Amino acid sequence: QVQLVESGGGLVQAGGSLRLSCAASGRTFSPDLMGWFRQAPGGEREFVASISWNGGSTYYVDFAKGRFTISRDNAKNTVYLQMNSLRPEDTAVYYCAGRLGVREVAGSPLPLHDMNYWGKGTLVTVSS
Repeated sequence: QVQLVESGGGLVQAGGSLRLSCAASGRTFSPDLMGWFRQAPGGEREFVASISWNGGSTYYVDFAKGRFTISRDNAKNTVYLQMNSLRPEDTAVYYCAGRLGVREVAGSPLPLHDMNYWGKGTLVTVSS
């Protein structure tokens, strides 16, 4: 079974950048639609961005558009989230997750219940 491990979180100043990584082991996730989610302290987990199985399509929620970039390297079994122009409201635990092997495009928000496997998250704290 696939395991996901996020890394790259930390403390950054507002306006700064951070690059998150999500490394998979156990099996390849190359056929899977992958996504990033986040959960602010005391909040609920929400969708951030997704990327199709081959990286050919991506989708972002409004708060991420123009600031965040999702990418994947299937040869490395890794998904990335480049976050620029960070704001204090971006403070959250960021999770990556996958939806099994359908080779679908990314074109809509991903409901949490549609995801088949999750990482444990990495904390991003943005100070003002």
